[in-house]
Amino acid sequence: MGRASARRPVTRVRAGVVTAVRPDTVAGEEPLEIRVGGRPLAVTMRTPGDDMDLAVGFLLGEGLIASGADVAAMRYCVSRDGALDADGRPTYNVLDVTLAAGVPAPTAQDARAFYTTSSCGLCGKASIDAVRLRSRFPVADDPLRVAPATVCALPEGLRAAQRLFATTGGLHAAALAGPDGELGAVREDVGRHNAVDKVIGAAARAGRLPLAGRILVVSGRASFELVQKALMAGIPMLAAVSAPSTLAVDLAQEAGMTLAGFVRGDTMNLYAGAHRVMLPERSRTT
Repeated sequence: MGRASARRPVTRVRAGVVTAVRPDTVAGEEPLEIRVGGRPLAVTMRTPGDDMDLAVGFLLGEGLIASGADVAAMRYCVSRDGALDADGRPTYNVLDVTLAAGVPAPTAQDARAFYTTSSCGLCGKASIDAVRLRSRFPVADDPLRVAPATVCALPEGLRAAQRLFATTGGLHAAALAGPDGELGAVREDVGRHNAVDKVIGAAARAGRLPLAGRILVVSGRASFELVQKALMAGIPMLAAVSAPSTLAVDLAQEAGMTLAGFVRGDTMNLYAGAHRVMLPERSRTT
């Protein structure tokens, strides 16, 4: 199976002078082809590890399944149809998903004739109408309430739990937290969307959807895609270290989700759903 990190030679230069030539630890990045019922659906560039969680999270985020129970089985393909390396060894880069009985298979329109990149996720859809999906789990009435200090502490806790980032410096992370700020399992990946899929997929496979009362914490920016993935899992709050996009803010406001960006130190920007953060009345503004 592919490795989450590997050693590669590096020449270190300071002020135009070579100071060292040595191996360095680099984040792993390999393609993963997701098939459903033997038919190719999508290819994503990911950090190997937690691939089955990633696949389930991806299918959920695309509205193709409603829960982990919609998946009957998953297996790596090790035949000669692109799943072997030059030396004839399995690459474990092709994962085939078998849906449960009665779950509709993806249509030809669902299939992606392109790959997703580690930086931006799905860069296209069959049509513009397919971009926005309707969640089965509304979040507007979720009673989650959280203290400001708890929200502000989430990124530091996430960073401290990033085992691979500590050695490579090149991975995004995502995790779920409760109203007390306690983080669950942390997932890392070169793609922030993949890290989110891995977290949500793990929860789906454990039968924990919808993720009511939970906070999705991400190490990068809050894009439309990440807000949509959170909504598809029934998560009422997203906290991001960096900035959101206009579409992310619009979707969060429309859905009644709380969206916090630039969560750093003791500050944050609340772009939607500020009522879930327990601010003193005198500090609130209209």
